[in-house]
Amino acid sequence: MLKKMIAGLGGAVALNLLHEIVRKTCKDVPHINELGEEALSKMTDRTALEINNPNQLYAATLAGDVISNAVYYATTATTHNLASGLLAGVGAIALPQKLGLDPDPVASTNKKKIMTVGYYLFGAIVTKLIYDQIKDNE
Repeated sequence: MLKKMIAGLGGAVALNLLHEIVRKTCKDVPHINELGEEALSKMTDRTALEINNPNQLYAATLAGDVISNAVYYATTATTHNLASGLLAGVGAIALPQKLGLDPDPVASTNKKKIMTVGYYLFGAIVTKLIYDQIKDNE
């Protein structure tokens, strides 16, 4: 299980690095971070926890995103890399509205939808590559 978690963490970090680089250097691209920040804000609205500082909200969202993607990829992408990446990407564009979130940051254009799915595919593929490398070096 440790090997799967290491691989999943690698895929999650790769996904987030790709997203951050593209988000900061290109226009009309997905802003997965905004979706996560909205979700976290709505969750904390019902608790005593307050995150008023935008930098803290961003950091908390990024940490949660890396952790949740690492667990997801560790349990799915190590055996079903393409399917798990596709499922995560489609979920990222299809579920926000059903969950009461604004889908526009990831789904307002076809370009954003395709890129969002691509990001999650990329993370899954990186996870599988890392996992296979770790297994081969046993």
